[in-house]
Amino acid sequence: MKFTDQDLKKLWKPREDSSGEDNGQITIIGGSELFTGAPLLSLIAASRLVDMVFVATPTEDKEIVSKIALFSKLRSVIWIPKEDLDVYIEKSDAILIGPGLMRYHKSISDDHVLDGAGTDTKMLTKYLLTKFARKKWVIDGGSLQVLDPKWIPKRAIVTPNKHEYEMLTNTSPLSFPSPNLGEGFAEKYECIVVNKGQVTYVTDGETTYEIDGGNAGLTKGGTGDTLAGIITGLFAKNDGLLAAAAGTYILKKTAEVLYEKVGYNFNADDVAENVFEVFEKLRNP
Repeated sequence: MKFTDQDLKKLWKPREDSSGEDNGQITIIGGSELFTGAPLLSLIAASRLVDMVFVATPTEDKEIVSKIALFSKLRSVIWIPKEDLDVYIEKSDAILIGPGLMRYHKSISDDHVLDGAGTDTKMLTKYLLTKFARKKWVIDGGSLQVLDPKWIPKRAIVTPNKHEYEMLTNTSPLSFPSPNLGEGFAEKYECIVVNKGQVTYVTDGETTYEIDGGNAGLTKGGTGDTLAGIITGLFAKNDGLLAAAAGTYILKKTAEVLYEKVGYNFNADDVAENVFEVFEKLRNP
C-alpha cells in the first residue's frame, strides 16, 4: 500500500504537560576513526524527535570522540563511557547500532574479508543484539554488513541497500527493490525490512508500504545514516513498521523540498538539518 501524508497523523505526539524523559530516549552506537560523520548525521536527525540522545563508540579513542564533538553543534547529547553502555541501553526506548562502525573489506576475488576492526564490529553487534534482544533495535551500516540474521531481535528494523541485502540474505536479487522482496525475510525473522531505493518498500512480512518520491540527491553519502537516525527517533515512541515507513517518507519529501531550492546540490547534512521542518509542514499543512 502507498504511504501518504495522512499516515503521518498516526505518529505519536508529545503532550503539552509532558516532562523530561516522557518524549523518548535513544542510544546511538557507531563511529570509528574512518567514519566519524556517520553517527553525527544520525544524532542530528534523531535529536529533533526525542528528549535525549546517548552516543557510544566501540572504543574510547580520544581522536574519534574529539572529531565527532568538534563537528557537533548539539548540546542535548550525552557521551557514554564504554563501561556504562549496558546501563544506557537499558534506559533507552530505542537503540541504533552500526552507523560508522568498521565493516568488511573487499578482496580481489570480491569475497568479504574482515579486518581487526570489522571483527570487533561483528563481536559487538552479536553481543548487544543477543543480550538485549527485548529492546527496540535499528540495525544499519557496519553492523548490518557483519550481521548474522539469527541475531536479529524480534521487531528490530534493518535498513539494507542492494549490496547489504545481498550480503544479509546471501542472494543476488534480479530486481531491487521490489514489492515482495524482503517479505519472506521479515516474516522468517519477525523483523521489519526497509528495502531502500528509488521506490522503497517497508515490510513486516504481512503489511508492505510502498514509498516513492525523493530524487537522485539521496545517493549522496550519509543519507542512509540520516534515515537511520530519523527511524530510530520515531521508533522510540511508535510501532516499528510505522516508524520505518514514516521515516523513509519524510526523508524523500525533504529531498524534494531541497531540490526545489538548490537542485541536486544538497548533501546529507542539509537533509538532517531540514528534515523535521518538512515533517511538521507535512503533518500540519
